[in-house]
Amino acid sequence: MQLKIMMPKKKHLSASRAPLILFLCQMISALEVPLDPKLLEDLVQPPTITQQSPKDYIIDPRENIVIQCEAKGKPPPSFSWTRNGTHFDIDKDPLVTMKSGSGTLTVNIMSEGKAETYEGVYQCTARNERGAAISNNIVIRPSRSPLWTKEKLERITLRNGQSLVLPCRPPVGLPPPIIFWMDNSFQRLPQSERVSQGLNGDLYFSNVLPEDTREDYICYARFNHTQTIQQKQPISVKVISVDELNDTIAANLSDTEFYGAKSHRERPPTFLTPEGNASRKEELRGNVLSLECIAEGLPTPIIYWIKEDGTLPINRTFYRNFKKTLQIVQVTEADSGNYQCIAKNALGAIHHIISVTVKAAPYWIIAPQNLVLSPGEDGTLICRANGNPKPRISWLLNGVPIEIAPDDPSRKIDGDTIIFSNVQERSSAVYQCNASNEYGYLLANAFVNVLAEPPRILTSADTLYQVIANRPALLDCAFFGSPLPTIEWFKGAKGSALREDIYVLHENGTLEIPVAQKDSTGTYTCVARNKLGMAKNDIHLEIKDPTRIIKQPEYAVVQRGSTVSFECIVKHDHTLIPTVMWLKDHRELPSDGRFTVDKDHLVVADVNDDDGGTYTCVANTTLDNVSASAVLSVVAPTPTPAPIYDVPNPPFDLELTDQLDRSVQLSWTPGDDNNSPISKFIIEYEDAMHEPGLWHHQTEVPGAQTTAQLKLSPYVNYSFRVMAVNSLGRSLPSEASEQYLTKAAEPDKNPTAVEGLGSEPDNLVITWKPLNGFESNGPGLQYKVSWRQKDGDDEWTSMVVADVSKYIVSGTPTFVPYLIKVQALNDAGFAPEPAVVLGHSGEDLPMVAPGNVHVNVVNSTLAEVHWDPVPLKSIRGHLQGYRIYYWKAQSSSTRNRRHIEKKILTFQGSKTHGMLPGLEPFSHYTLNVRVVNGKGEGPASPDRVFNTPEGVPSAPSSLKIVNPTLDSLTLEWEPPSHPNGVLTEYTLKYQPINSTHELGPLVDLKIPANKTRWTLKNLNFSTRYKFYFYAQTAAGSGNQITEEAITTVDEGKMAGILPPDVGAGKAMASRQVDIATQGWFIGLMCAVALLILILLIVCFIRRNKGGKYPVKEKEDAHADPEIQPMKEDDGTFGEYSDAEDHKPLKKGSRTPSDRTVKKEDSDDSLVDYGEGVNGQFNEDGSFIGQYSGKKEKEPAEGNESSEAPSPVNAMNSFV
Repeated sequence: MQLKIMMPKKKHLSASRAPLILFLCQMISALEVPLDPKLLEDLVQPPTITQQSPKDYIIDPRENIVIQCEAKGKPPPSFSWTRNGTHFDIDKDPLVTMKSGSGTLTVNIMSEGKAETYEGVYQCTARNERGAAISNNIVIRPSRSPLWTKEKLERITLRNGQSLVLPCRPPVGLPPPIIFWMDNSFQRLPQSERVSQGLNGDLYFSNVLPEDTREDYICYARFNHTQTIQQKQPISVKVISVDELNDTIAANLSDTEFYGAKSHRERPPTFLTPEGNASRKEELRGNVLSLECIAEGLPTPIIYWIKEDGTLPINRTFYRNFKKTLQIVQVTEADSGNYQCIAKNALGAIHHIISVTVKAAPYWIIAPQNLVLSPGEDGTLICRANGNPKPRISWLLNGVPIEIAPDDPSRKIDGDTIIFSNVQERSSAVYQCNASNEYGYLLANAFVNVLAEPPRILTSADTLYQVIANRPALLDCAFFGSPLPTIEWFKGAKGSALREDIYVLHENGTLEIPVAQKDSTGTYTCVARNKLGMAKNDIHLEIKDPTRIIKQPEYAVVQRGSTVSFECIVKHDHTLIPTVMWLKDHRELPSDGRFTVDKDHLVVADVNDDDGGTYTCVANTTLDNVSASAVLSVVAPTPTPAPIYDVPNPPFDLELTDQLDRSVQLSWTPGDDNNSPISKFIIEYEDAMHEPGLWHHQTEVPGAQTTAQLKLSPYVNYSFRVMAVNSLGRSLPSEASEQYLTKAAEPDKNPTAVEGLGSEPDNLVITWKPLNGFESNGPGLQYKVSWRQKDGDDEWTSMVVADVSKYIVSGTPTFVPYLIKVQALNDAGFAPEPAVVLGHSGEDLPMVAPGNVHVNVVNSTLAEVHWDPVPLKSIRGHLQGYRIYYWKAQSSSTRNRRHIEKKILTFQGSKTHGMLPGLEPFSHYTLNVRVVNGKGEGPASPDRVFNTPEGVPSAPSSLKIVNPTLDSLTLEWEPPSHPNGVLTEYTLKYQPINSTHELGPLVDLKIPANKTRWTLKNLNFSTRYKFYFYAQTAAGSGNQITEEAITTVDEGKMAGILPPDVGAGKAMASRQVDIATQGWFIGLMCAVALLILILLIVCFIRRNKGGKYPVKEKEDAHADPEIQPMKEDDGTFGEYSDAEDHKPLKKGSRTPSDRTVKKEDSDDSLVDYGEGVNGQFNEDGSFIGQYSGKKEKEPAEGNESSEAPSPVNAMNSFV
């Protein structure tokens, strides 16, 4: 069972206005076949032309010629063409093709051929077994934009104040060009009452001034059809001023011949165009009538227009070109007559009379309509047209003049009418009516389709309607049959036919119950009968109690900080579930814990000034809704009880006078103002017919006024009430006035928010915001929904629907622009002509994948993708952009562990290329491209595979030096974690560091890529070496890792390893540790120790005198965070020392014992602080010399320092 809910604002259909609606047409002489797809499958129908090219078809000779001809029919029609009155055999012309399933022709002149070859008059015929329909005569002409004729233009010289006409005379083109004047800089020449362009393109000067002198007056002709602009040769104008003229005269003539201050004598107006005192103008009905008068004179004349024996039409008259041109749009025969233009200045006036005659090409009075008849029925085809001169009417049958067509005894021709009587199935045919005169013609196809069909009910069976009591109920019964069935309605299983004294039986089959009551509930049966059979359908109706607010919230005035409660008790039909919500000032309640809502109450605690306003209780069900409002006024606490201030007492004694259709006067008596003067009165109204119990704001008047003239709307049952307002708030409402019912009228407005969007690829969903009951202005509110394709020549298709907000047009092409309009109407008439909006039928997924996808690899991490855009027609929707899916190929082991991760990049709009960043070097990638519209993605392009080139590798993961001996060191390492390609080799560079921390010669060694261990032999014993180690691919060298190590003195001793330095840096020599084995060296070291002791004593003395060590001076001068002071008391580094062990500096470094270089360890060593420094230690080992903080950057070639050996070496040798 289908459920249909009838909302309270829905109005019944008018019995006097029941057009083609709900699949019905109830005119016996023009039965329309419904659009039901199942029904159309069974019915034959003669051809109907649905789309064709314009009669006068000007084509672009640079593009293919497309001549449209579309038709519908059952069975589908076949198509043929004539050219210049003879059969056009398209099979013999290789450049001409006909669209499949259509009559549209395409002439391929872009590859070869000329457009001029195909000039002529074309006509299309669509034919099936039921008849033949023909198109208009389509005249094909290519557009032309000829060049300007070469001419030599002399300079124009004239005196200040003279008149001037600069001729344009553009070449004759098809269509005619648009004319405008510009200078060499392509700037439009300024125009005014003095200087203006005429309708013929000439530039008119009523009088010239010196500033009119210029060399570049250029007339341009723009041919819009071919998008070309032609330019006339520049015209040079020289205006001679009074001073220049007098200088010339002074050189040649006497003083008596000098000109005065006025450059040229002032003169009354004369016309530059048109010539003479009178002229004639002929225009066609419906066109724009343009009349022009341009005058010269000094001062500049002003133009006025009048019509003799009449007035100019107000809404169709426009003045152009500084009132020199009079235009009347949509001209009619009534605009014929004499028009007078008057040119006037201070010295006189002149007039010119233009006699206007309006002729008319044929236009329809009654166009012939399709007839669907049953055998034995009668009908008429009427073809009535008018024009000036009166058009001649001629008839054709299936494209052949009716005089030579086969005779049909059921047909009789009477001028513009064909009368059919007792038709039979053989009478089916397509008739053409041609109305023509010397100014044009009209051609209309109308078919006669003789069908014998038993009745069919198209409304769904067992539909359930739910209606609120005391409101209209509309029960639909859409039907079809031939002959036209009769419709009867029954209630209950054994009920008799329903009578029209209680019910309204509409011609479209709809049953209307004007005021549905509880006893209207039940099952109704619709029965359709004709001589071929009978069909019936059951409809179920349920009547529900209206929702009411039996206890409304009341106006309240409360003090700040107190609590207020509003009550709202709702009564409703027990089968409906209401929802109650509260609004403040027509918005949701603030999200504040002070607002509490329970079943029937709204409580506001701790009231503040912001809580003042209008609180509305809204009760909704699926069938209706009601609301009630109350105002909360917040006042300050009153410190003293007297005097008592309050809101006013309500007004009383309301009276209605001067009752008119659209206005009424309301008067009242004010209540007590309660010690606060009344500032204004608020007037509200209730519409007892449409929204009983709901009061709306009408107007406000000042507090000193006790009467108001109120504007009213049609078809409203008004009641009024008045509230007084003072500084404390508003009073309670007055008692309601007497009711006043205004007369019905046509709607004043049309629905708003009209939109057309497809929900499916083959439909167009037209929606709008319907009028409410108050705006309907009368009973029988309906909507006329009209649509047509934007880019076609179809007539508007219209459907009149009940008071709903949506209509679905089925069977539309996918994503086609439509022009849409929705017009309101009721029993009194139509609303004003509605605005036209643009919509689109439904989108579908794109059909075509982007083609020619190719990838340009920019570098190892970036690639650029190019593709060809898909054809716009294949997108079938709004183009959102293109989407690239790309992913990296996984190894077999990886693929088993996790899903391949695809990445997506979307490029908005119509871009045809994009960049893929963040790629991994030396990797295998796959991608495809898809187009995206509002419906989704189209098919993917074929996968494209590309490889990123190799990149440089990262640094080796680790470097260890193991097994040091007297003359050898062994290096072990782990390959780079990110090789970014195929490793080709390792490079090892090393150099010795001597006892003066100078760097020796650099040795460069290449190691195969498959090695992870290497032993260096023939090294110097007891020598420190600096190592630089990095990997290489074909793309280049990666980052290096560094290490330092010392060969052993003998087998029992091993040199320590200084902290690692990973990365690039400039090498700095470290102090070499050596062991003295000879006596002279021991004596030398003792002398050094003695010197150090003396130095410590001197430092101690200086310290007691407040002196500073050089290191402190260095720190004060250079606040370098790399420089780390040393504590004097324990010989360790101070606040910058190693965080792990605060121990004195000894022979070993802070490198881990396993000598493995780790990236998280410190990158600094003692070498960093020792280059070029006279470093010394105190007795306790504290460092007192200056030091620097240079970093390693590149391995040094040779020695970087030549300073003397530091005493530090000697100290280290004693350790």
